[in-house]
Amino acid sequence: MPPANIAKLIDVMARLRHPTEGCPWDVEQTFETIAPYTIEEAYEVADAVERRDMTALRDELGDLLLQVVFHARMAEEEDAFAFDDVAAAIAGKLIRRHPHVFGDGQADDGAAVKESWESIKALERAEKAANDGRPASALDDVPAAFPALMRAEKLQKRAARVGFDWPDIAPVFDKISEEMAELKSEIDNGGDAARVSEEAGDLLFSCVNLLRHLKVDPEAALRAANVKFERRFRAVEAALAAEDRQPGDADLAELEALWQRAKALPGRNGKQ
Repeated sequence: MPPANIAKLIDVMARLRHPTEGCPWDVEQTFETIAPYTIEEAYEVADAVERRDMTALRDELGDLLLQVVFHARMAEEEDAFAFDDVAAAIAGKLIRRHPHVFGDGQADDGAAVKESWESIKALERAEKAANDGRPASALDDVPAAFPALMRAEKLQKRAARVGFDWPDIAPVFDKISEEMAELKSEIDNGGDAARVSEEAGDLLFSCVNLLRHLKVDPEAALRAANVKFERRFRAVEAALAAEDRQPGDADLAELEALWQRAKALPGRNGKQ
């Protein structure tokens, strides 16, 4: 039997989905309509973690758990699987992927654990491909729905694991320079929107490759850059508001001067 509160949550979800006595909104939902909320709640968990807000983290984890229960309930209604099957599947996966804990495997540090985990995942992908009657690929099961930066990094890591990678960072800088030149050439030669977009995508992909070699999470790096930009732009707005003005009332030279002043202000944790 699941713990009392888990059982209660499952029962609440079943009641909400009851075709005649439930909530009309909940009854109308499908896997497709709920999936965006699932993604949103995962980001809200990450935000609570970044802010180190334990109360918010508790609540956001509850919201994320609701998404799991919601999907499991809809699957149970289709006789596909139930919440208990979800829990059993992840428990089995954790046991299978931790032979150094639940078996006779050996892993002395985090790096060894990660290597073992990836090797086991590769075997699972190969077995799945064989069952599907198709050749396995190192890029199998990298979800297309991932944010583009995250997916680019995942694809590159998978390719690197089978040797498709530069040995050091110098050629990565060269590749970025090459992609920048190709983008500039398309723009200078009046390339159409599709070609410019393609070259811009290649440049972004190369930048992700650089961050991967630097062991920097591209999603986290861009998120931090967004926060920094927002903080500085709000400071520009505040400086203009003190004079009863808005950014549209200033020319670019003045905006740049205010931006440079904002850059000199300490940000979160005293950083500029």
